[in-house]
Amino acid sequence: KANRITHFPLMECVEKTRAVAEAIDAKDYEKAMDLRTSSFKDAFRTLKSTVRALPHPVEPGQKQFRIAVLNAGAPAPGMNTASRTAVRLGLDLGHIMLGVSNGFEGLAKDQIREMDWMSVAGWTSMGGSTLGTSRMLPKGKDLYAIARAIEDNRIDALLVIGGWSAYEAVYTLLGERGNYPAFNIPTVCLPASINNNLPGSELSIGADTALNNIVDAVDKIKQSAVAARRCFVVEVMGHWCGYLALMSGMATGAERVYLHEEGITLKDLQADVDMLSRGFSAGKRLGLIIRNEDANAIYSTDFICSLFEEEGRNLFDVRPAILGHLQEGGDPSPFDRIQATRLSRLCLEHLIGECGQGNSGSACIGLQNGQIKFHDMRDFDRMADVTFQRPKEQWWLQLKDIASLMAKLAPEASRD
Repeated sequence: KANRITHFPLMECVEKTRAVAEAIDAKDYEKAMDLRTSSFKDAFRTLKSTVRALPHPVEPGQKQFRIAVLNAGAPAPGMNTASRTAVRLGLDLGHIMLGVSNGFEGLAKDQIREMDWMSVAGWTSMGGSTLGTSRMLPKGKDLYAIARAIEDNRIDALLVIGGWSAYEAVYTLLGERGNYPAFNIPTVCLPASINNNLPGSELSIGADTALNNIVDAVDKIKQSAVAARRCFVVEVMGHWCGYLALMSGMATGAERVYLHEEGITLKDLQADVDMLSRGFSAGKRLGLIIRNEDANAIYSTDFICSLFEEEGRNLFDVRPAILGHLQEGGDPSPFDRIQATRLSRLCLEHLIGECGQGNSGSACIGLQNGQIKFHDMRDFDRMADVTFQRPKEQWWLQLKDIASLMAKLAPEASRD
């Protein structure tokens, strides 16, 4: 519960499960839905809207808002799912949905089109970004061009789905509102990045898919290593955030994980060489090291491989494996699809509410301690380590001790 391991009385869980079944048997479906969690009811309502053949007709006299959807930053699996949800729910509620091609670069170039119900058909399971994305950070004349595009297209609200570049761009627009009144519209950032490095959210859309891609590749690499008494140093993405490295290391049984958050020292490398040498001397047939791509600027993947190869040449071979952009590819996992749908619906409802009240807040959404929360974008620099492009607080680092313990050659003797 709340993304944490929690204990519940077993019979309490059994009784709640039976209550749902009894309500269904009695055909009291309203009660059965009430016994479910609020997220279950919201998901059911979202599903009923998105699977319709056509949206509900616009109510007479309804105020229609023009809401733009764009993707920004590196592509992440689940971006299409989130975009589809926003477009279809917005249309079903009677609003005008606009699609912006190629992120903020496309917005500056007025690459905006009105979306209809079938514009997003099939997007749920598609990886990448069909709208197109870019890492451009608006500045100078770009800001004026974006302001003109917002005014010319009468955009009432903006939903930005993306990673660090998206957050920085929205934060920039927020800071320029005094110079460009057109930026005074409700804006929401939805976290979509395989790096899982966005402030205000414990999990970003795309990170689960990337982790699955890494584990799948490493499992195949391990089969090769076992046959040849070999150690592989696998480099994974993440920039300065070690989420993918640590989680993939735990999932694949890596002996060592190198993170930027911890750094790498020559003493660490010497200890790891000794550990590998002892293991292979004792009959070990496989060595696996996971390295975050920016763990250390000097001790690169090639350097570590050369060092290990030289020191362990009589015991084992060493090979590098840089997984690269295959981590960004593939169709989104079920978790990322569901999370993208859930967050996108809440973002859309938030934007419609802000427009209806005449507000112009700028926010980002995220899952924290099991609760989905909106954070004011004015707090972006307070929540984020801007230098290393990651949150100041990263919940997953508490798992590092478990990963280290599981990688030991043998249990340590108790100390009295």
